[in-house]
Amino acid sequence: MANAERGGLSGPSGRGPRIFLTLGALWLVAGLLAARQAAAVLRLPPERRFTDLETWIGEHGVLHVNGSLYDGHKFTGSPFAGLALKPLTRAAEQGLGLVWTFATLLLAVAVALVAARSLPGPVSRRTAHLAAPVAISLMVLSLPVRNTFTLGQTSIIPVLLVLLGCCLPRLSDRTTGVLVGVAAALQPAVLLFAPLLWLVGRRRAAVTTGAAFAVCTLLAWAAMPDDSWSYWVHHIAGAGLGEAADGLANQSLHGLLLRFGLRGPGELALYGVLAVAVVALGLRRAAHYAKDGQTLLATAVTGCVAVAVSPTAWQHQQLWILLALIGRVGKRRADRLVWPVLVVLSMTLSSTVLVPDNPFLGPIGDNAPLLAALAAACAVPFLTRSSPLWERPMPTPVAERLPGRFAWIPLLRFWRRPLTRPNLLLELMLIRVGYFVYSYIRGSAPDERTTAEHHGRQIVSAERFLHIDFEHWFNHLVAKTHWLESSMNYYYGTFHFLLPLSVLGYLYLRRPATYRWARTALSITTLLALVGFWLYPLAPPRLMPGLGFIDTANGPQDLSHPDYGALTKLSNQYAAMPSLHIGWSLWCGVVIAIVAPKLWMKLLGLVYPLLTFSVIVGTANHYVLDAVGGATVVGLGFGLQYVLAGPGRRALGRAGESGGKNGSGGALTAGESRSVGTVTGGSRTPDTAAGGPRTAEAEPVRAREPEPVRAREPGPGSDPDPLDAGGEDRKAPA
Repeated sequence: MANAERGGLSGPSGRGPRIFLTLGALWLVAGLLAARQAAAVLRLPPERRFTDLETWIGEHGVLHVNGSLYDGHKFTGSPFAGLALKPLTRAAEQGLGLVWTFATLLLAVAVALVAARSLPGPVSRRTAHLAAPVAISLMVLSLPVRNTFTLGQTSIIPVLLVLLGCCLPRLSDRTTGVLVGVAAALQPAVLLFAPLLWLVGRRRAAVTTGAAFAVCTLLAWAAMPDDSWSYWVHHIAGAGLGEAADGLANQSLHGLLLRFGLRGPGELALYGVLAVAVVALGLRRAAHYAKDGQTLLATAVTGCVAVAVSPTAWQHQQLWILLALIGRVGKRRADRLVWPVLVVLSMTLSSTVLVPDNPFLGPIGDNAPLLAALAAACAVPFLTRSSPLWERPMPTPVAERLPGRFAWIPLLRFWRRPLTRPNLLLELMLIRVGYFVYSYIRGSAPDERTTAEHHGRQIVSAERFLHIDFEHWFNHLVAKTHWLESSMNYYYGTFHFLLPLSVLGYLYLRRPATYRWARTALSITTLLALVGFWLYPLAPPRLMPGLGFIDTANGPQDLSHPDYGALTKLSNQYAAMPSLHIGWSLWCGVVIAIVAPKLWMKLLGLVYPLLTFSVIVGTANHYVLDAVGGATVVGLGFGLQYVLAGPGRRALGRAGESGGKNGSGGALTAGESRSVGTVTGGSRTPDTAAGGPRTAEAEPVRAREPEPVRAREPGPGSDPDPLDAGGEDRKAPA
C-alpha cells in the first residue's frame, strides 16, 4: 500500500469511480472476513471455544483459583496480567464468549487502523484510504489473530499499547513510557522497546518505560507474592510454563535449538550468545529506521527481535512479524512485492502449504515464522526514505498494448505485459501455494459415487451416439501388450508434471515475456478445469462397474467398496472431466510450437498431446470426451487471456525478447520479430545483430526512467516522527 501511486482519490478522468469502487470492495471484504472469523468461533461448542480462556474462567482458572496461578502450568501470563485482566475475563465469563469475541475483534481492528495510520510518508490520499481495509483483512486472516480468537488469548493488547505509544505522533515521553511499560508488564519481552527508545534519543520515555514496568510488577508482587516468585524466579520469567518448549508452537531461538536436539548448559550458552547478537543487531537496525522516519517498521523490527529471543514465542505472540511487511525491499519495481508476499504467506498459511512435507524442506516450513522474524530483525535490507529508489524503483519494461480484433478488446486496458522475468522466489512460492489450492479444490470436489457413475453412463451414451467409443478395445489391447502397458503407466505418472514444469523452466530462463503469457494461460486453464471437477464429477472408465475396463496402473478395483481402498486417499478419483492430462499436454504443445526455432521441434511438441491422449485412453483413466473437455479449457485459457489483455504473442513479438544482463530473456528465435531494439533499463537500442535495423512497425517499450527524489522536509501540516528525538520533552501542544 505504501508503494501506491501518489495523488488524490479523484485522480485522472475515470479513475475516481474506480478507486471508490475498489475502496468499497475492500471494506466489504474486510467486514466479511471479520464477521466470518467471529462466527467461526461462536459456532463452536462452549467446551471447544476459547480453550486457553479456561485458564481464566474455568473451575481452576484465575477467577476461581485459591492457590497459585501456576500450579497447573497452563496459565502463561505474567502475574500483572492475571491481576489486571480479571475484569475482562469476568466479562467473558458472564457474556458466554460474546463479549470476548467482539472485544478481540475490536482490538485487532484497532491494531490494523493504527498501523495504517503509521505508514511512512509521504502518503497519498489514495493510499491512506485503501490501507485501512487492507490492513484489517490481513490482520483477521493472520494465524496469530485467528489463534487468539480461538484460544481466547490476550496477546493483542501489548501490541496495541506499543503501537499507540511508539507510532502515534505528538505523544509525550511520559505517555509513551507508560503505555510501553504496561505492555511490558503484560508481556515481558516487550521491555526491549525501552532500549530502542533510548537509542533514538527518547531517554525520558525509555526511563518511564522501565519505571512503569517496575511499578506494575511490584504492584502484582504485593498483591500476589507467591505467584510472582513462581513466575519470575522459579519459572524464569515464565519460560517453563505452557506447552513443551521444543514443540513447533514455540517459534523462538530457544525452541529451535531444542528441536535440533541440544540440551543442558551448552544449549543455554549458545542460545544466550545468539540472543545477544540478535538483540544488538536488531535494535541497531530498528533505531536506524526510526531515525529515518519509518516508525512502524522500527516497531515491527523490535517486535521481531522480541519474538526471536524470547524463551517461548507462541503463535498468538507473533503478530509483530506481520507488521514487518511494511518495509520496502528491492531496487526493481518487480521485486517490491516479494517481501510482503512472503511475510503474508508465512503468517497466514500452515507449514504444509508453504513447502512440501519432506525431510529437506519440511524444517523450513515448520520454522517459517521464526525465519521471517530473524530475517526482518537482522538481514532484510529495507530501503531508507532518503534512497532515490524509495518512491521511484527501477521500472519494469512493458510491451505496448495492441488493439484486438474487436474494438472492445482488451477488457482490462490497464493490463500491461512485462518483458522481464518475475522474481524467482516469489514465483516459486506462488506456484507452490497455487498447487496446494489446486490439490485442495480437486480433493474437495463432490465425489458422490452414484452421481459420478451416472455422469459416466451419460458420457458412454454420448460417445456411442457419436461413434467414438473405442476406449474399451484399445484399453484391452494395451493391457495385453506388456511393454505398451508398462510404458504407458510410467508415462501417465511422470510426464503429466515433468514436461509442463520443464517448459515453464525453459521459458523463465530464456523467454521471460513469453513465460508470463504462457503461465497466465496455464493458470486460467487449470482454474476452469477445477470448475469442471466441481460441477461434473465423473467416474473414469476404470471405475465404471459392468463395462469391463482394466485398470492397467493399479490392478483390479473393488468397485463395490465406496472408498476404493487406498487409491482414493491420494486424490479425488472423480475429478476426470475435463482431462488436465490433455489440457496441460496441449498447452505444452502449443507453447513449444510457438517458441521452438526448428520445424521438427514444433512437430515434436504437437505430437506430445497426441501421445498423452493415447495414454489416458489406453490406461482407462479418461474417456475421449474428457480429452475434448481438456482441449476446450486450454482454448478458453488462451482465449480469455486474449479477451482480458489483448494480443499476447503479437505484442511480445513486436517488443522483442532479448538476452543480456538486464535479465529480460534469451535469444530471438524463429517466429518472433527481429526488428526490435534491446530492452535495457527502460531504453531501446537498435538490434542490428539480430537481423537488421529497427523498422517503423516496431512498437515502443513503455518504461519510465526514475525521477530524482526531492528532499523530504517536514511540511507545516506533517506529523513529527514519534520515535525521533525532537526534544527532551515531547508533550502534546495545548
